[in-house]
Amino acid sequence: MVTYYDKEIAGIVRELEKINAKFFKGVENMMGIEDVEVAPTPKEEIMARDRMKLYHYLPVTDVRTRTPLLITYALVNRQYMMDLQSDRSLIQKLVKEGVETYIIDWGYARPMDKYLTMEDYIDGYMNDCVEILKKRHNVEKVNMMGVCQGGTFSVIYAALYPEKVKNLVVMVAPIDFHTNDGLLNIWARSMDPDKMVDTLGNIPGDFMNLGFLMLKPFQLIFDKYVGFMESMDQKPVVENFVRMEKWIFDSPDQAGETFRKFIKDLYQENKLIKGEFELGGRKVNLKNIKMPVLNIYAEQDHLVPPVCSIALMDYIGSEDKHMLSFPVGHIGMYVSGKSQKTLGPSIAKFLKERDY
Repeated sequence: MVTYYDKEIAGIVRELEKINAKFFKGVENMMGIEDVEVAPTPKEEIMARDRMKLYHYLPVTDVRTRTPLLITYALVNRQYMMDLQSDRSLIQKLVKEGVETYIIDWGYARPMDKYLTMEDYIDGYMNDCVEILKKRHNVEKVNMMGVCQGGTFSVIYAALYPEKVKNLVVMVAPIDFHTNDGLLNIWARSMDPDKMVDTLGNIPGDFMNLGFLMLKPFQLIFDKYVGFMESMDQKPVVENFVRMEKWIFDSPDQAGETFRKFIKDLYQENKLIKGEFELGGRKVNLKNIKMPVLNIYAEQDHLVPPVCSIALMDYIGSEDKHMLSFPVGHIGMYVSGKSQKTLGPSIAKFLKERDY
């Protein structure tokens, strides 16, 4: 006679067998992956200087925007997050929409790069790229899109060189750094960037990554891997997971002097919105930004809380300014299905309507 307990034990055994089979299938999937492809959208190298490279994405449409778009990503992590894979690529959507798209690849800082300043990045590399695009397309102004820290850089550039920027798109970019909505903003106020830079030179990418993970340790360290175990028997899921992990831990070191100024002048003293921030001896006046602006932010962003980005609208001089938000986190802006359908087309529409 089969008892209640016999049935329960049999059910447990079957469940363990399923878990065991899923685990070994997952191990098989993992072992079968030598590497995963990232940045699949075809591109050509236009210019290289030091560690920085400028790329142009090859057009796929006959009708394209007259004004080229220069994308500036953060120095943290790598720009291919926006072109992670074919079915999750903001870059690919922009190209398909006919946007002439260029992107800056900052490369990997070496020990000798610890002396690179924000002036070197913004007045040097970024301005050189703008001049190349102007000459290449025979235009007086270019479109700019800045992402995260690259958004802060692009805002500073647009304020210093408004005559060179036609339209400005800013995405998940910190502008008002004095908020208590984000743990990173609170932590940064207690940092000693002088001691860090004087001791380390460049700030190690692994150190930065550890700090980002500790902002949400249970979600980013434990929950993520528990969720992965649930689907590791599906090869596409494993490939997507490995692709994301590859990007997360592909973290360049930060140039010491740039890190020092970014933390002290922005995170700690909030000089940008106070009108006190200087670059190369020049005051950065956000009221100089009078070109059309599209400000995009993530409603669930724990790295750049919405209030940090939204503040931009109160300090610029533009009358043609718009905001766009998505119910996603910082990284979800580029890979989430919630934003994939509309983000690229919305940016393209904004630029095309002003491409005259």
